[in-house]
Amino acid sequence: MFETLKPAAPDGILALMSLYRDDPRAGKIDLGVGVYRDESGGTPVMRAVREAERRLHESQATKTYLGLAGDVAFNGLMIGLVFGGDADRARLRAAQTPGGTGALRMLADLIRLARPDATVWAPDPTWPNHLPILRAAGLKIASFPYYDAATGITFDAAIESLKGAAAGDVVLLHGCCHNPTGADLSLDQWAALADFMAGRGLVPFVDIAYQGFGQGLDEDAAGLRLMAGKAPEMLVAASCSKNFSVYRDRAGAAILLGRDAAQADTAFSQLLGVGRGIWSMPPDHAAACVRIVLEDAALRADWQAELEAVRTRMLDLRRDFAEALRRASNSDRFDFIAGQRGMFSRLGLTQEQVRRLRDEHGVYIVGDSRFNVAGLPGDRLDELAARVVSVLA
Repeated sequence: MFETLKPAAPDGILALMSLYRDDPRAGKIDLGVGVYRDESGGTPVMRAVREAERRLHESQATKTYLGLAGDVAFNGLMIGLVFGGDADRARLRAAQTPGGTGALRMLADLIRLARPDATVWAPDPTWPNHLPILRAAGLKIASFPYYDAATGITFDAAIESLKGAAAGDVVLLHGCCHNPTGADLSLDQWAALADFMAGRGLVPFVDIAYQGFGQGLDEDAAGLRLMAGKAPEMLVAASCSKNFSVYRDRAGAAILLGRDAAQADTAFSQLLGVGRGIWSMPPDHAAACVRIVLEDAALRADWQAELEAVRTRMLDLRRDFAEALRRASNSDRFDFIAGQRGMFSRLGLTQEQVRRLRDEHGVYIVGDSRFNVAGLPGDRLDELAARVVSVLA
């Protein structure tokens, strides 16, 4: 059987990790891997999560299954975190998933069940794993222009492209902290897009993987909430990997908004059936810790304080790196970095310049010139900026 297979194409980011690991140079810099890193280069367990783990260890008496939807209390808290206190919960349903990626796949399969002829319109560029997930679910995919390195968000071009979408098609959107560009829609653009999509019968599919990393917890969900107020139906994939730093423990939620409670119940029953066919029961540990944090006022306040420190640190790194690049290049070419949000931005380099940056200077970024803001060495920004500028000629 296996003799019919060909080697899978290597994952670019995993290959970059291997190259970095094998590089013997002492001054190498890893800006490729998409995890938050603190000043020491580590990815720590958050204080509130550590305390939640302690409480869970002391109180948990069984490891039996919780059911297809997972931790029901966690699901309700995730609806509140994403949609806010004024959400129309009668039309909202949520299922616990193995991370945001699990939520994306679960919802993609639900799209395939509900509307097999629908096309999913994805922004160009988007997170590289979006398209494989959609293809694996058997969905048709089209793209719409989202960002241009020279001009920024191409909102008018996006609307013009989406005029080619048919009623019932699905539009994939980044809730905040766009990956890979760091360029987010303004609230006015969210409002215009919501009106446009509602008028044409297009279904929003929002991936919110970095809530709290951009402008703040509520601010990062403001566009999504605005969209929910105008959309009769909506799909949301939420992740706890980044904002709770529970990466490998895998906690997320697949959330759907139905036209009414009855439709939401029907769709939810099918959503749970999808999960049954993929992982049967979702993992519990990280979701239980998130639930404990969100239910306890003191832990929640401590989590929000630590999350805010993470967010502001990344803003400081963006500002300081943009200023270092301005000094090194004697231009405003990289000023955009300071105005973007989240863990990622693109430097706007060619693939050859990215290769030179790695081979000649030991700076590792993804081939499209995406770099991890949280990986920036705060005490070496002038040195890093000089390396970047040296490959521009």
